Amino acid sequence: MYAKVALIQTDIRPESVDCNLRAIEQMIASAPQCDLYVLPETFATGFAADPKEAAKAENSIIEMMRQVVRKSNCAVCGSLIVERDGRYRNRLMFVTPEGETYYDKRHLFSIGGEGEMYEAGEERKVVEWRGIRWLLSTCYDLRFPVWLRNRGDYDAMICVASWPAARAEVWDTLLSARAIENVAYVVGVNRVGDDHSTHYAGGSIAYDFRGRTMARGAADPSVLMAEIDTEARDLFRVKFPVEQDADEFELITLNSSNR
Repeated sequence: MYAKVALIQTDIRPESVDCNLRAIEQMIASAPQCDLYVLPETFATGFAADPKEAAKAENSIIEMMRQVVRKSNCAVCGSLIVERDGRYRNRLMFVTPEGETYYDKRHLFSIGGEGEMYEAGEERKVVEWRGIRWLLSTCYDLRFPVWLRNRGDYDAMICVASWPAARAEVWDTLLSARAIENVAYVVGVNRVGDDHSTHYAGGSIAYDFRGRTMARGAADPSVLMAEIDTEARDLFRVKFPVEQDADEFELITLNSSNR
């Protein structure tokens, strides 16, 4: 299977949801005929936004994604803040003409207080789109390889992020490692610009199943293109079947009440 992917690297203006959405729509329109458009973490509100305020924009954000999907017969993936019964989650939406799937961020950045504001997700999520299986992940998840381990259930991994410029080298290294160890494509989309406390330098990147760079962003708003070819990946796995020597393991997921 083959897919054309656009990495939409944006500058997110604080408290300017409508402006952010318009900018994203324009960037998507500049790269027509893609199968999938991947947006950064909390692409319409910014990561540092107050969750109560950010969650108010849920309907308008999802409606924008739906409109793009209907207009272009594509898929759009990106995260937003949602509220359910007074609890907030960082939700990665994968919207297609056939329906919607979501993944709630599992690993919350407790160092920065994310764990105090949000509830962690409990379910690992793989979604199939146009014959390609995509593992969904968000930012800090990237540091936890067991959670992201390929069990023969995905072809490509998506990681959307608000990853600080101060740790840009770590971002690059971890994305490359996830591609190599899982023999899978990896698409990482980060934001640029600033919020009240952090500078973001982009560096969105796509790696192939060997860890070779397919597209790399700089530190400005941009649209990057990458091509996913599962036939090429499958041929490589025949020649280099590393998964047959992998260790067996069982992942036990604890909910927020007993962690």
